Amino acid sequence: MNADPSDAAPALAAPAGVIPAPRSVRESTRPGVPLDADTTLWAGPGTGTTERWLRLTLGAALGLSLPPGPENTTGAENAARTVRLRIDGTLRPEAYVLDVDAENGIEIRGGSGAGVFWGAQTLRQLIGPEAFRRAPVRPGVTYVVPNRTIEDAPRFGWRGLMLDVSRHFMPKDGVLRQLDLMAAHKLNVFHFHLTDDQGWRIEIKRYPKLTETGSWRARTKFGHRASPHWEEKPHGGHYTQDDIREIVAYAAERHIAVVPEIDIPGHSQAAIAAYPELGNTDVIDTHSLSVWDTWGVSKNVLAPTDNALRFYEGVFEELLGLFPSQFIHVGGDECAKDQWKASPAAQARIAELGLADEDELQSWFIRHFDDWLGARGRRLIGWDEILEGGLAPGAAVSSWRGYRGGITAARAGHDVVMCPEQQVYLDHRQAEGPDEPVPIGFVRTLEDVYRFEPVPPELTPAQARHVLGTQANLWTEVMEDRARVDYQAFPRLVAFAEVAWSALPPPAERDFADFEERMTAHYARLDALGVAYRPPAGPLPWQRRPGVLGRPIEGPPPNV
Repeated sequence: MNADPSDAAPALAAPAGVIPAPRSVRESTRPGVPLDADTTLWAGPGTGTTERWLRLTLGAALGLSLPPGPENTTGAENAARTVRLRIDGTLRPEAYVLDVDAENGIEIRGGSGAGVFWGAQTLRQLIGPEAFRRAPVRPGVTYVVPNRTIEDAPRFGWRGLMLDVSRHFMPKDGVLRQLDLMAAHKLNVFHFHLTDDQGWRIEIKRYPKLTETGSWRARTKFGHRASPHWEEKPHGGHYTQDDIREIVAYAAERHIAVVPEIDIPGHSQAAIAAYPELGNTDVIDTHSLSVWDTWGVSKNVLAPTDNALRFYEGVFEELLGLFPSQFIHVGGDECAKDQWKASPAAQARIAELGLADEDELQSWFIRHFDDWLGARGRRLIGWDEILEGGLAPGAAVSSWRGYRGGITAARAGHDVVMCPEQQVYLDHRQAEGPDEPVPIGFVRTLEDVYRFEPVPPELTPAQARHVLGTQANLWTEVMEDRARVDYQAFPRLVAFAEVAWSALPPPAERDFADFEERMTAHYARLDALGVAYRPPAGPLPWQRRPGVLGRPIEGPPPNV
């Protein structure tokens, strides 16, 4: 337990440098507020998630019990030693005001429970890196929060991170940790990529073979698909429905929405391996298929049959019972049309529906689930290929192949999440040179990500309002474990979080030097959290993958 300041206990002043950058900071030379054994916590209605988080997180890190304290500051004993949480209806929903004053203690006001929670994240940064640990490392030290007032609100409502757990499975504890890392950076949408050719990761009770067969593969390509290396052992895993309920509840406590993705009609070989009748049986022997063990775009896609529609309606019925998210992601990307072109059944379906071609057949598939989800009060979102053959009415678009799909969708009045691969695919390499592990794609440095702008200048103000926000994506083909995910994500995810949250100037005018200076303090926080980030000087010896083939692309990425 920390000592009382009256006992002349050592004190640590908080470091500067809040990330993401807040809108307004008013500093004072007056004394700060100590956090010690006498610190109490008062939580107003609607702030319970932050109250629990403070006791569980800051309480554990600093060795504080944070017992209930007084609501009012005037005349109350120990009022100056109280942290107060309250809802302020005059603020925007995710906005907050953090007021630290030696006479009145610490108050966090938020426009909603989420706003209060984001204010608590800022408070944690003001305390210092020790606040990011799981147990006290300096017993007897009193932490002093500097006297200041911070007013803040996010630029975008969708500040997302996509994690692909199909290519390399991440156990549940790793997913929960990822949610904690998102919360620490004020990210609020977790796009959970649960199915692909290489593995099906969610239990569907009416279709048990999806996990019995579809959740594991016999071996795994190590490196890019052209690499000669294989990991010759089975790889797999899945989340039970109770695991999913736990993940969703854990995220909700951190004001993070979980958007599940079930990929259709492409990227479906794992499902077809489990249930061969889902594939194009008049073209290939689908019973011979197994879960794919390499990377790329499989040509084994769903057949455009009523049976496949009913099957996936069953999948989505169970999904809706697990995920309260308004949005359900259906993939829709990289659907190879070769089998449909060769399939008499698919061609008959095109003729029956009066469609022009296979692109319109894919659009028909997506439209079906757009209508199906809409009838159940949910919204479909898909990768920008759902624009091909006609945009599904009511659908939102994840614009990944560049800005163009998002621009087209926004101009047509559809909502967009901007996540262009040339800018915010964090599986792309972070530097040139032979030491970068399994180098994929374009070089995207920390500064490159910091200068990413989610809203294209081509959009009018009315069209730009359809940009819900932005998202960074982590595809895990060459990320075989949690440490590799950490390396690819950090520190670039920190820069992305500031882009998504803060009201920054245009890219060329952004003060990257200031961001780097704040990152100096933030690296200590990441160290305390145990994040295996890429050091500024380059990868550590154990972070390299010498001799493992990647797919580097030279030159600057195109602005498409």
